[in-house]
Amino acid sequence: MSCPAVDRPWYRSYNFILAGVCVLITLAGLLFIHSATLHDPSAASEARKQGLYALAGLGVMIAFSAIDYHWWKKAAPYLYALNLLLLGIVLAKGQSALGAQRWISLGPLGTFQPSEFAKFFMAVTLAAMLSEDRKYEKLRDLVNPLFALIFPALLVVKQPDLGTTLVLGAIFTTQLFFGIDNLRVFALYVAGVVASALVTVGTPFVLKPFQRARLLVFLNPKADPQGAGWNLNQSKIAVGDGQLFGRGLFHGSQTQLNFVPEHSRDFIFTVLAEETGFVGAALLLCAYAVVLWGGIAAVASARDKFGVLLAAGLVAMFAFHVLVNVGMTIGIMPIAGIPLPFMSFGGSALITNFMAIGVLLNVYMQRHRLVF
Repeated sequence: MSCPAVDRPWYRSYNFILAGVCVLITLAGLLFIHSATLHDPSAASEARKQGLYALAGLGVMIAFSAIDYHWWKKAAPYLYALNLLLLGIVLAKGQSALGAQRWISLGPLGTFQPSEFAKFFMAVTLAAMLSEDRKYEKLRDLVNPLFALIFPALLVVKQPDLGTTLVLGAIFTTQLFFGIDNLRVFALYVAGVVASALVTVGTPFVLKPFQRARLLVFLNPKADPQGAGWNLNQSKIAVGDGQLFGRGLFHGSQTQLNFVPEHSRDFIFTVLAEETGFVGAALLLCAYAVVLWGGIAAVASARDKFGVLLAAGLVAMFAFHVLVNVGMTIGIMPIAGIPLPFMSFGGSALITNFMAIGVLLNVYMQRHRLVF
Protein backbone atom coordinates (compact mmCIF):
# COMPACT_ATOMS: atom_id res chain seq x y z
CA MET A 1 0.00 0.00 0.00
CA SER A 2 1.48 3.32 -1.05
CA CYS A 3 1.17 6.44 1.03
CA PRO A 4 1.97 10.07 0.25
CA ALA A 5 5.39 11.49 0.97
CA VAL A 6 5.66 13.84 3.90
CA ASP A 7 7.99 16.79 3.50
CA ARG A 8 9.61 18.83 6.24
CA PRO A 9 9.75 22.63 5.76
CA TRP A 10 12.61 23.40 3.38
CA TYR A 11 14.44 25.60 5.86
CA ARG A 12 14.69 22.71 8.32
CA SER A 13 16.36 20.51 5.71
CA TYR A 14 18.58 23.12 4.05
CA ASN A 15 22.28 22.76 4.76
CA PHE A 16 22.93 26.39 5.64
CA ILE A 17 26.41 25.52 6.90
CA LEU A 18 27.49 24.18 3.50
CA ALA A 19 26.01 27.14 1.64
CA GLY A 20 27.37 29.65 4.14
CA VAL A 21 30.92 28.30 4.09
CA CYS A 22 30.95 28.44 0.28
CA VAL A 23 29.89 32.09 0.45
CA LEU A 24 32.61 32.83 3.03
CA ILE A 25 35.29 31.21 0.86
CA THR A 26 34.04 33.28 -2.08
CA LEU A 27 34.32 36.48 -0.03
CA ALA A 28 37.86 35.49 0.95
CA GLY A 29 38.57 34.92 -2.73
CA LEU A 30 37.39 38.45 -3.55
CA LEU A 31 39.70 39.85 -0.88
CA PHE A 32 42.78 37.99 -2.09
CA ILE A 33 42.03 38.62 -5.76
CA HIS A 34 41.99 42.31 -4.88
CA SER A 35 45.29 41.88 -3.04
CA ALA A 36 46.83 39.95 -5.96
CA THR A 37 45.90 42.65 -8.48
CA LEU A 38 46.54 45.68 -6.26
CA HIS A 39 49.66 46.76 -8.15
CA ASP A 40 48.65 45.45 -11.58
CA PRO A 41 46.66 48.08 -13.51
CA SER A 42 45.88 45.61 -16.30
CA ALA A 43 44.00 43.37 -13.82
CA ALA A 44 42.51 46.07 -11.60
CA SER A 45 38.93 45.15 -12.50
CA GLU A 46 39.23 41.45 -11.65
CA ALA A 47 37.90 41.75 -8.10
CA ARG A 48 34.91 43.77 -9.30
CA LYS A 49 34.16 41.25 -12.04
CA GLN A 50 34.51 38.38 -9.60
CA GLY A 51 32.02 40.12 -7.31
CA LEU A 52 29.47 40.18 -10.13
CA TYR A 53 30.19 36.53 -10.92
CA ALA A 54 29.70 35.73 -7.23
CA LEU A 55 26.28 37.39 -7.16
CA ALA A 56 25.26 35.45 -10.27
CA GLY A 57 26.64 32.25 -8.76
CA LEU A 58 24.73 32.79 -5.53
CA GLY A 59 21.51 33.11 -7.52
CA VAL A 60 22.38 29.95 -9.45
CA MET A 61 23.04 28.04 -6.22
CA ILE A 62 19.68 29.06 -4.77
CA ALA A 63 17.87 28.18 -8.01
CA PHE A 64 19.59 24.80 -8.41
CA SER A 65 18.93 23.89 -4.78
CA ALA A 66 15.21 24.29 -5.53
CA ILE A 67 15.30 21.90 -8.53
CA ASP A 68 14.49 18.27 -7.74
CA TYR A 69 17.75 16.50 -8.51
CA HIS A 70 15.86 13.71 -10.35
CA TRP A 71 15.16 16.24 -13.11
CA TRP A 72 18.85 16.19 -14.01
CA LYS A 73 18.62 12.51 -14.95
CA LYS A 74 15.94 13.34 -17.50
CA ALA A 75 18.00 16.25 -18.82
CA ALA A 76 21.25 14.27 -19.04
CA PRO A 77 21.11 13.42 -22.80
CA TYR A 78 20.44 17.06 -23.68
CA LEU A 79 23.19 18.31 -21.38
CA TYR A 80 25.62 15.86 -22.96
CA ALA A 81 24.74 17.10 -26.45
CA LEU A 82 25.08 20.71 -25.29
CA ASN A 83 28.44 19.86 -23.76
CA LEU A 84 29.79 18.43 -27.02
CA LEU A 85 28.40 21.38 -28.97
CA LEU A 86 30.06 23.99 -26.76
CA LEU A 87 33.39 22.16 -26.69
CA GLY A 88 33.24 21.84 -30.48
CA ILE A 89 32.55 25.57 -30.88
CA VAL A 90 35.61 26.32 -28.74
CA LEU A 91 37.85 24.38 -31.11
CA ALA A 92 36.24 25.92 -34.19
CA LYS A 93 35.88 29.57 -33.17
CA GLY A 94 37.17 29.89 -29.63
CA GLN A 95 39.46 32.60 -28.31
CA SER A 96 43.07 31.80 -27.47
CA ALA A 97 45.30 32.98 -24.63
CA LEU A 98 48.56 31.70 -23.13
CA GLY A 99 48.82 28.99 -25.78
CA ALA A 100 45.36 27.53 -25.19
CA GLN A 101 42.03 27.87 -27.00
CA ARG A 102 39.43 27.52 -24.25
CA TRP A 103 37.05 30.47 -24.38
CA ILE A 104 33.94 31.55 -26.29
CA SER A 105 33.36 35.26 -26.71
CA LEU A 106 30.06 36.74 -25.52
CA GLY A 107 30.81 40.18 -26.90
CA PRO A 108 30.41 42.96 -24.32
CA LEU A 109 29.58 40.36 -21.65
CA GLY A 110 33.08 38.93 -21.84
CA THR A 111 33.94 35.26 -22.34
CA PHE A 112 33.04 31.93 -20.84
CA GLN A 113 34.92 28.64 -20.61
CA PRO A 114 32.87 25.58 -21.63
CA SER A 115 35.41 23.13 -20.20
CA GLU A 116 34.49 24.34 -16.70
CA PHE A 117 30.80 23.61 -17.28
CA ALA A 118 31.80 20.27 -18.84
CA LYS A 119 32.70 19.04 -15.35
CA PHE A 120 29.13 19.53 -14.14
CA PHE A 121 27.58 18.22 -17.36
CA MET A 122 29.69 15.06 -17.23
CA ALA A 123 28.92 14.44 -13.56
CA VAL A 124 25.22 14.48 -14.48
CA THR A 125 25.64 12.40 -17.65
CA LEU A 126 27.79 9.69 -16.09
CA ALA A 127 25.59 9.48 -12.99
CA ALA A 128 22.55 8.96 -15.23
CA MET A 129 24.28 6.22 -17.23
CA LEU A 130 25.77 4.35 -14.28
CA SER A 131 22.49 4.46 -12.32
CA GLU A 132 20.64 2.53 -15.02
CA ASP A 133 19.28 -0.84 -13.94
CA ARG A 134 22.04 -3.02 -15.38
CA LYS A 135 24.95 -5.08 -14.12
CA TYR A 136 28.59 -4.15 -14.66
CA GLU A 137 30.14 -7.59 -14.29
CA LYS A 138 32.75 -7.40 -17.05
CA LEU A 139 35.09 -4.71 -18.30
CA ARG A 140 33.30 -4.59 -21.65
CA ASP A 141 30.13 -3.55 -19.82
CA LEU A 142 31.82 -0.18 -19.26
CA VAL A 143 32.10 0.55 -22.98
CA ASN A 144 29.14 2.94 -23.15
CA PRO A 145 30.05 5.13 -20.15
CA LEU A 146 33.71 5.10 -21.20
CA PHE A 147 32.84 6.33 -24.67
CA ALA A 148 30.58 8.98 -23.13
CA LEU A 149 33.63 10.18 -21.18
CA ILE A 150 36.19 9.88 -23.97
CA PHE A 151 34.51 12.13 -26.55
CA PRO A 152 34.34 15.32 -24.43
CA ALA A 153 37.69 14.48 -22.82
CA LEU A 154 39.36 14.40 -26.24
CA LEU A 155 37.81 17.77 -27.13
CA VAL A 156 39.17 19.21 -23.88
CA VAL A 157 42.63 17.70 -24.44
CA LYS A 158 42.69 19.31 -27.88
CA GLN A 159 42.37 22.84 -26.40
CA PRO A 160 44.77 21.82 -24.64
CA ASP A 161 43.46 21.54 -21.06
CA LEU A 162 45.00 18.56 -19.31
CA GLY A 163 43.83 19.73 -15.89
CA THR A 164 40.13 19.56 -16.79
CA THR A 165 40.68 16.18 -18.44
CA LEU A 166 42.08 14.88 -15.16
CA VAL A 167 39.07 16.28 -13.29
CA LEU A 168 36.70 14.46 -15.66
CA GLY A 169 38.66 11.27 -15.00
CA ALA A 170 38.41 11.78 -11.24
CA ILE A 171 34.65 12.30 -11.47
CA PHE A 172 34.16 9.15 -13.54
CA THR A 173 36.44 7.01 -11.35
CA THR A 174 34.60 8.04 -8.19
CA GLN A 175 31.18 7.45 -9.72
CA LEU A 176 32.33 4.08 -11.04
CA PHE A 177 33.50 3.07 -7.56
CA PHE A 178 30.07 3.83 -6.10
CA GLY A 179 28.14 2.63 -9.14
CA ILE A 180 29.30 -0.96 -9.65
CA ASP A 181 29.23 -3.91 -7.29
CA ASN A 182 32.04 -5.91 -8.88
CA LEU A 183 35.28 -4.56 -7.43
CA ARG A 184 37.25 -6.78 -9.81
CA VAL A 185 35.92 -4.75 -12.74
CA PHE A 186 36.83 -1.54 -10.93
CA ALA A 187 40.35 -2.85 -10.24
CA LEU A 188 40.80 -3.72 -13.92
CA TYR A 189 39.64 -0.23 -14.86
CA VAL A 190 42.13 1.38 -12.46
CA ALA A 191 44.93 -0.82 -13.82
CA GLY A 192 44.02 0.30 -17.33
CA VAL A 193 44.07 3.96 -16.29
CA VAL A 194 47.50 3.60 -14.67
CA ALA A 195 48.89 1.84 -17.74
CA SER A 196 47.45 4.51 -20.04
CA ALA A 197 48.94 7.26 -17.88
CA LEU A 198 52.39 5.68 -18.04
CA VAL A 199 52.16 5.35 -21.81
CA THR A 200 50.97 8.95 -22.11
CA VAL A 201 53.85 10.31 -20.04
CA GLY A 202 56.37 8.23 -21.94
CA THR A 203 55.12 9.14 -25.41
CA PRO A 204 56.61 12.43 -26.71
CA PHE A 205 53.79 13.40 -29.09
CA VAL A 206 50.94 12.96 -26.58
CA LEU A 207 51.83 15.73 -24.12
CA LYS A 208 52.54 19.27 -25.27
CA PRO A 209 56.12 20.51 -24.68
CA PHE A 210 55.04 22.81 -21.83
CA GLN A 211 53.14 19.95 -20.18
CA ARG A 212 56.19 17.68 -20.32
CA ALA A 213 58.32 20.53 -18.98
CA ARG A 214 55.96 20.93 -16.00
CA LEU A 215 56.22 17.24 -15.23
CA LEU A 216 60.01 17.21 -15.49
CA VAL A 217 60.29 20.30 -13.28
CA PHE A 218 58.04 18.64 -10.69
CA LEU A 219 60.43 15.69 -10.61
CA ASN A 220 63.46 18.02 -10.50
CA PRO A 221 62.57 21.64 -9.52
CA LYS A 222 66.16 22.79 -10.14
CA ALA A 223 66.16 21.57 -13.74
CA ASP A 224 64.95 24.89 -15.21
CA PRO A 225 64.61 27.49 -12.41
CA GLN A 226 64.32 30.47 -14.77
CA GLY A 227 61.94 28.76 -17.19
CA ALA A 228 59.45 25.96 -16.57
CA GLY A 229 60.42 25.80 -12.90
CA TRP A 230 59.82 29.49 -12.20
CA ASN A 231 56.15 29.20 -11.17
CA LEU A 232 56.79 26.31 -8.82
CA ASN A 233 59.87 27.79 -7.18
CA GLN A 234 58.35 31.24 -6.68
CA SER A 235 55.16 29.71 -5.33
CA LYS A 236 57.06 27.66 -2.76
CA ILE A 237 59.04 30.75 -1.72
CA ALA A 238 55.81 32.74 -1.26
CA VAL A 239 54.15 30.02 0.83
CA GLY A 240 57.30 29.68 2.96
CA ASP A 241 57.54 33.44 3.48
CA GLY A 242 54.14 33.40 5.16
CA GLN A 243 55.49 31.40 8.11
CA LEU A 244 52.97 31.17 10.97
CA PHE A 245 50.89 34.36 10.81
CA GLY A 246 51.82 35.78 7.40
CA ARG A 247 53.37 39.03 6.22
CA GLY A 248 50.09 40.92 6.52
CA LEU A 249 47.24 41.62 4.14
CA PHE A 250 48.45 43.36 0.94
CA HIS A 251 52.09 42.96 2.10
CA GLY A 252 53.21 39.75 0.44
CA SER A 253 56.50 40.52 -1.29
CA GLN A 254 56.46 37.60 -3.73
CA THR A 255 52.86 38.13 -4.79
CA GLN A 256 52.67 41.92 -4.62
CA LEU A 257 55.80 42.23 -6.77
CA ASN A 258 54.38 39.72 -9.27
CA PHE A 259 57.10 37.12 -8.82
CA VAL A 260 54.34 34.48 -8.83
CA PRO A 261 52.56 34.36 -12.22
CA GLU A 262 48.77 33.86 -12.40
CA HIS A 263 48.51 34.60 -8.69
CA SER A 264 44.91 35.77 -8.93
CA ARG A 265 43.97 32.57 -10.72
CA ASP A 266 45.61 29.16 -10.34
CA PHE A 267 48.09 30.39 -7.71
CA ILE A 268 45.68 32.35 -5.50
CA PHE A 269 46.59 30.04 -2.60
CA THR A 270 50.09 31.51 -2.57
CA VAL A 271 48.64 34.99 -1.95
CA LEU A 272 46.63 33.78 1.02
CA ALA A 273 49.50 31.67 2.41
CA GLU A 274 52.07 34.48 2.15
CA GLU A 275 49.82 37.16 3.63
CA THR A 276 48.05 35.14 6.35
CA GLY A 277 50.60 32.39 6.95
CA PHE A 278 50.05 28.84 8.12
CA VAL A 279 47.10 29.94 10.24
CA GLY A 280 45.21 31.43 7.29
CA ALA A 281 46.03 28.48 5.03
CA ALA A 282 44.87 26.04 7.70
CA LEU A 283 41.60 27.93 8.15
CA LEU A 284 40.95 27.79 4.41
CA LEU A 285 41.65 24.06 4.31
CA CYS A 286 39.29 23.59 7.26
CA ALA A 287 36.63 25.49 5.31
CA TYR A 288 37.14 23.14 2.36
CA ALA A 289 36.87 20.19 4.74
CA VAL A 290 33.44 21.50 5.78
CA VAL A 291 32.42 21.76 2.12
CA LEU A 292 33.58 18.21 1.42
CA TRP A 293 31.89 16.94 4.57
CA GLY A 294 28.65 18.58 3.46
CA GLY A 295 29.00 16.87 0.09
CA ILE A 296 29.70 13.50 1.72
CA ALA A 297 26.59 14.00 3.87
CA ALA A 298 24.61 14.43 0.65
CA VAL A 299 26.09 11.20 -0.74
CA ALA A 300 25.27 9.32 2.46
CA SER A 301 21.70 10.62 2.61
CA ALA A 302 20.78 10.29 -1.07
CA ARG A 303 17.54 8.39 -1.57
CA ASP A 304 18.50 6.51 -4.73
CA LYS A 305 21.48 5.40 -6.80
CA PHE A 306 21.35 8.40 -9.12
CA GLY A 307 21.51 10.76 -6.15
CA VAL A 308 24.48 8.88 -4.71
CA LEU A 309 26.41 8.93 -7.98
CA LEU A 310 25.59 12.55 -8.80
CA ALA A 311 26.62 13.78 -5.35
CA ALA A 312 29.73 11.57 -5.33
CA GLY A 313 30.87 12.92 -8.70
CA LEU A 314 30.46 16.52 -7.58
CA VAL A 315 32.29 15.87 -4.30
CA ALA A 316 35.11 14.26 -6.29
CA MET A 317 35.29 17.38 -8.46
CA PHE A 318 35.78 19.64 -5.43
CA ALA A 319 38.19 17.27 -3.67
CA PHE A 320 40.36 16.86 -6.76
CA HIS A 321 40.48 20.62 -7.36
CA VAL A 322 41.56 21.39 -3.80
CA LEU A 323 44.07 18.54 -3.62
CA VAL A 324 45.78 19.35 -6.93
CA ASN A 325 45.68 23.14 -6.65
CA VAL A 326 47.06 23.33 -3.13
CA GLY A 327 49.43 20.47 -3.86
CA MET A 328 50.94 22.18 -6.91
CA THR A 329 51.52 25.45 -5.05
CA ILE A 330 53.57 23.70 -2.37
CA GLY A 331 55.37 21.37 -4.76
CA ILE A 332 53.81 17.99 -3.99
CA MET A 333 51.78 17.89 -7.22
CA PRO A 334 52.70 18.79 -10.82
CA ILE A 335 51.34 22.12 -12.08
CA ALA A 336 48.11 21.29 -13.89
CA GLY A 337 46.28 24.60 -14.33
CA ILE A 338 43.37 23.73 -12.02
CA PRO A 339 41.64 26.63 -10.21
CA LEU A 340 40.99 26.68 -6.47
CA PRO A 341 37.21 26.41 -5.87
CA PHE A 342 35.50 29.71 -4.99
CA MET A 343 38.89 31.43 -4.64
CA SER A 344 40.49 31.67 -8.08
CA PHE A 345 39.42 34.41 -10.48
CA GLY A 346 37.10 33.16 -13.21
CA GLY A 347 33.36 33.41 -13.75
CA SER A 348 32.87 30.04 -15.46
CA ALA A 349 34.61 28.12 -12.68
CA LEU A 350 32.83 30.05 -9.93
CA ILE A 351 29.36 29.58 -11.40
CA THR A 352 30.06 25.89 -12.04
CA ASN A 353 31.03 25.51 -8.39
CA PHE A 354 27.80 27.13 -7.25
CA MET A 355 25.81 24.93 -9.65
CA ALA A 356 27.36 21.88 -8.03
CA ILE A 357 26.68 23.13 -4.50
CA GLY A 358 23.06 23.84 -5.42
CA VAL A 359 22.60 20.24 -6.56
CA LEU A 360 24.30 18.88 -3.43
CA LEU A 361 21.98 21.00 -1.31
CA ASN A 362 18.93 19.56 -3.07
CA VAL A 363 20.15 15.97 -2.67
CA TYR A 364 20.70 16.63 1.03
CA MET A 365 17.34 18.38 1.47
CA GLN A 366 15.43 15.39 0.14
CA ARG A 367 16.75 13.06 2.82
CA HIS A 368 13.68 13.88 4.95
CA ARG A 369 11.09 13.07 2.31
CA LEU A 370 9.79 9.98 4.11
CA VAL A 371 7.03 7.54 3.14
CA PHE A 372 4.64 6.31 5.83
